[in-house]
This record gives sequence, C-alpha cells and structure tokens, in this order.
Amino acid sequence: MKRSAGILLPIFSLPSDYGIGSLGAEARAFANFLQDAGQSWWQILPVGPAGAGDSPYASESTFAGNPLFIDLDILARDGLLTEEELDSARVPAGDKVDYAALKQNREPLLRKAFSRVSGETAEAARAFAEQRPWVKEYALYRAAKRRFGDIAWFDWPDKGLRRHEPWAVEHWRVELAEEVAFHTCVQHWFFTQWAALKAYVNDLGLGLIGDLPIYVSLDSADVWSERKEFLLDEEGRPSKVAGVPPDYFSEDGQLWGNPLYDWAAMKTNGFGWWIRRVEGASSLFDVIRLDHFRGLESYWAVPSGAKTAREGAWERGPGMDLLGVLTSWFHDTAYIAEDLGILTDGVHQLREASGLPGMKVLEFAFSGPDNAYLPHNYTPHCVCYTGTHDNDTAAGWYASASKQERAFAEKYLGISGAEAVRLALLRAGQGSVAELFIAQMQDYLGLGSESRINVPGVGQGNWRWRLLPGQTAAELAEEIRSLTALYGRCPWRPEIERNKSTKND
Repeated sequence: MKRSAGILLPIFSLPSDYGIGSLGAEARAFANFLQDAGQSWWQILPVGPAGAGDSPYASESTFAGNPLFIDLDILARDGLLTEEELDSARVPAGDKVDYAALKQNREPLLRKAFSRVSGETAEAARAFAEQRPWVKEYALYRAAKRRFGDIAWFDWPDKGLRRHEPWAVEHWRVELAEEVAFHTCVQHWFFTQWAALKAYVNDLGLGLIGDLPIYVSLDSADVWSERKEFLLDEEGRPSKVAGVPPDYFSEDGQLWGNPLYDWAAMKTNGFGWWIRRVEGASSLFDVIRLDHFRGLESYWAVPSGAKTAREGAWERGPGMDLLGVLTSWFHDTAYIAEDLGILTDGVHQLREASGLPGMKVLEFAFSGPDNAYLPHNYTPHCVCYTGTHDNDTAAGWYASASKQERAFAEKYLGISGAEAVRLALLRAGQGSVAELFIAQMQDYLGLGSESRINVPGVGQGNWRWRLLPGQTAAELAEEIRSLTALYGRCPWRPEIERNKSTKND
C-alpha cells in the first residue's frame, strides 16, 4: 500500500431514516465525506446476516449479504415499495440500532417488495443464483429454517435434508420453491446494490477494506452444505469448538463455539472452500483483513460442553499451506493480517513469511518504551489503528486507562488531559511510518465509551452505535484532511493551508 489513511465505520453505523445503515444515499454521502477528508480507505465489518448477539462475526453464511442493509429507497425507486410503506418503516434518528424492531418489521416489507417483482427481475435473480452456487444452498437453508420453526439445521426433522443428501435437497428445493425464490431475490437485491455502491466508492478513488472472520457459525448454510470441511460427528455436532484463552479482554478467555476446520482434508483438496470464500470476499472488498490471523499458525480448541475457554489447548493451524494458496491465487487482492492477541515467535514468523502487513493498536501501546505498539518501534510494513471495533473509543480508553497507562501516554505524547490525548493519538498514528493509518469514526468525533462498537466476551448490546445526521460536517472533513495531508497521507494543498493559517492568526 502507498502511504495513506482511512476510517473505520460499519455499514450498520450509517445514518438513515429506517433504523439502520444501508447501501443507498447515506453510504454514498459518507464516501464523499471520506474523499473530502483526504482518506483513501473505508474499512467496514463483515456484511453477512448478523447472528447470535447481532454479531456480524456470527453469520449464517460467509457468502450472503445482510438483508437489513438493502436500501428501501432504491426498492421504492424501482417500483417495489410505496411511499406509504416507506413511511411505515421510518423511525426517529437515533445513535443505536434497535435490532428487535428491525427483525419484526423489515422482512414483511421485503416480502411485499418481492410480491411485486417482474418476470424480468425474477429471471435476473435466477441468473444471479446460477452464477453463484452458494446462493442456491443459502436460499434453501433459509427456506428450510422457516419451514422447521427456525431451529438449527442439525435438529431438522428430515434426516436426509439434515445430512444434505442430494435427493432430499432436490425434493425440498421443489417443495419450498417460492420461499427459495424470495431469499434468492433478496440476495440479488443486496449484491446489485453493493456493486453499485462499490463502483461509486472506487470511482472516488477510495478502496473498501473488509473483514473475513476466520470461523463460521455451526448453524450456518456453510456448515450444513459442506460439513466435510469441518470436524463434526455423524449428527453434525463438533467434539471441539473455537475460542481464545484468557487474555487482555477476558480472564476466562472467549468461548466462541464455532466448529473447527478439518485442515488435513482441506489441504488434500487444495483448500477449495477457502478459495471460493476469498473469491466471494474479493468481489466485495479491495483489501481483506484476515481476522484472528494467529489462528492460522495455531488455534485454541475447546472441548464441546466446556463452560469456559480455559479448558482449551493449542493445536497446529494450516500456516503457509493455506496462506501460500490464497496469496498466489488472488494476485490483485491485498490482505491485512489481524495479528493481535497472544502472539508467539511462530505467529511473527508466519506473518513475515506471508509478506502481509500486521496491525499496531495505539490503545495497547502505553506500558513502556519497549512496547511494540509504540510508533517509534514500527517498521513501515504495517497498519496502525487508534483502536479497532473490539476496542473502546480513544476518549473512552483514556477515561478507563490505569494511572500508569495515562501517565506514560501523557509523557510519551507530550500533553495531558483527555481531549489533548485524543488528538495526540490521532497525530501519533497519522505521523507514524505505518503504510496505512485507520481511526474509528468515533475518534474523530471525540465520542466516549457509549459509542463503542463491541465489548469482546459480552454477548448482548453490541454492534449498535450509529452516526447521527449532521455529524459528518464539512468542517470536520477539512480538519481530518489537514491532519492527513500534514503527515503525507494525502496531497498537501499549500494555498488552502496558508489561507487557514492566516484566518487563524
């Protein structure tokens, strides 16, 4: 990457009239804001259907798009919704997503839109599914979930369908044809809108950075349709599940519960499932952040039924066997290694062997001069963050930091006080030698812990924060551009900076 900067803002955090961010006008407005602010990158979180705890990292499909992100105004423009129906979906502006209300109200609205789909659109949706085999599997998975009362696939009463036997799959595909068509059309809408948004963003000279979670959910179309890729018993149950040991975030570790991969089988078939997965992600994003990179070197395996992740143990990951395939197969796709957590020499060696840039998080930095996250210890081939979606905002971090951390941060940054530290963190990241600097949008707005995206290990109340209308003002864009240009991450405009200086004098 060239020296550049970007902002982290999830799609759900965009403002809109309908309770959650979408792929329409407000997404384009934020892209315009990024361009005005001198940014080169928009980093988002996974965009699949959110799962347990409304988490985008617990999706029912690694390929599908989140129906809640479909822009209703675009559907209305296409004649699929009426103004009265749009009015029924509008909610007062607020800084939190109400997922319970959305889950109750949004699908009936999409079904109304589906009832008005023309033959031409229906044919386009069928062609879309033919080009992407995962769509057929996902649409049938969703249809079967509805038929069987939304229970997990491994509890479905039809044994043949549960085991994804071809005869049963074809029987139920016919039996549930109308429901399958609905979910196919929903995915067609999502990806049509996404393609238009991505083209708009790229035409502005911006790139999209997106996350690829290392694991998928047990109750997902992925595991149901391709269970041979996972370590499961005859009934589709895992003997061990994913997690992480006790760390900075949790004294008991984090018990994620995802099924583990059968890495030996995946290697034998050339990692075909991963190739298809990254192919899907590379159509959405310009850069892919490989979530939980350390799990590719070795991963924490926890026995099923364990009450906490403390009972797990490390097992060897696929390492360069997988990364070599992904980096050689997708020549035009760039990656970022999310090399956070408990790091060993083996993890560092794997990142170096892969050639991928790692991550530096400033909120982790202030323990002493030898801390690898302090800017003076960086080498250029890395990405610096004030904090990620799993961290507090910069203001929230300072408010809850220990006295020792605060004292060292203030000494290192040469300032004191909450607001001064926030601004200094942004300057430290912008001024570092890291190729790319990313800040959460909340950090430019000076927001506190109430605006945090996620608290790891806490199952409820996350993934809700949203921008309010008017927060992406032109004045803020100019401030961010000035800082970004000062440290060589976007073009310097001397005449504008000179005029600003004269005005301030």
